[in-house]
Amino acid sequence: MPDGMGDFFAPRRLCDTAALADGGAGVRFAVSLNGREVGAFVVRYDGVAHGYLNQCAHVPMELDWQEGQFFDSAGLYLMCATHGATYAPDTGLCVGGPCRGAALAKLRIEEREGAVYWLPEAPFLPPDA
Repeated sequence: MPDGMGDFFAPRRLCDTAALADGGAGVRFAVSLNGREVGAFVVRYDGVAHGYLNQCAHVPMELDWQEGQFFDSAGLYLMCATHGATYAPDTGLCVGGPCRGAALAKLRIEEREGAVYWLPEAPFLPPDA
């Protein structure tokens, strides 16, 4: 725990706000989950940045079909490249495919002063914590 401050970890800057276009490429980053480094990503949908673990709710495989490519061709749903599961980009809820009713693990994301930040909170911690 940093400096006796309990479970508080400083926000991590991920990218400039301009780096995320609605329905466009996402930005990948790493988080620590139960002492193991796991991929995560942030995307923009309907003007808002959303972050998730990069693990399909069906089988824990990364979603992107090419690095940073998480959306379907229409830019409306996040899609798992392996089994075609589709997710609502604002909630992470699986709306189609083999994991219907399950959801992606959502991360706390904040935008301010022209940048996108991940706010680490248990059980998703900074990789260097």
